[in-house]
Amino acid sequence: MPRLQLELRGRTAANVGFATGYALVFRGRPNWFSARGLGYGLAAASVVAAGYGAAVAIPAIRERIGGFADRAPDVPLDEWVAVHIPIGTVYSEELIFRATLNPLLDDEFGAGGGALIGAVTFGLWHIYPARAAGDSVPASIAATAAGGVLFDLLRRRAGSATAPALLHFAVNAGGALAPYLAVAGSPSS
Repeated sequence: MPRLQLELRGRTAANVGFATGYALVFRGRPNWFSARGLGYGLAAASVVAAGYGAAVAIPAIRERIGGFADRAPDVPLDEWVAVHIPIGTVYSEELIFRATLNPLLDDEFGAGGGALIGAVTFGLWHIYPARAAGDSVPASIAATAAGGVLFDLLRRRAGSATAPALLHFAVNAGGALAPYLAVAGSPSS
C-alpha cells in the first residue's frame, strides 16, 4: 500500500476494498449485527472514553496530551474521526483480523495459538504507520499486539467483531480528539 503513494482518502478506499475482498475470499465472520457484540463493545468503549475524559481533565496530563495536537492528518479532524478512523482503519482492520484471520488461525492452531499469531501479525501490521509517525517501531508493535490480544478476547467473548470494533474506534477516535480537546481546554487557549 505505501508504494501506491495514495493520499489519505485513497488509502481509506483501498483499505476498505482490500478488507472487504479479503473477508469475502476467506469467508470472514464479522457478525456485525450482534446485540451481544454491541453491548460488550459499548461497555468497553465507555471505559476508554471515560479514561480520555479523565486524562483531559487533569492539568498535567492535559498539557502532555496537548503536545500531540500537531500530529493531525491532512484532512479536517471531523472527517478523520467520522470517516477515516471508523471506515479506513477500524472496519478494515477488524474485518481483516478479528473477523477473518483470527478465526482461520484458530481453526489451524487452536484458540491459544491463533490468538497469539493473530496478535503478533496485528502488531507487525503497524510497522509502516509507526515509521511514518516517527514513533518507536518496537513500542508500536508491542502496543498494537497487546491491543490485538484484547480485541480478540472481546471478539471471542461477544462472538462478534462489533465489540472489538467499538473499542478500537474509541481508542483511535479518543486519541485523535483528546489532543484537540486538551489544547482547547487549556487555560492559555
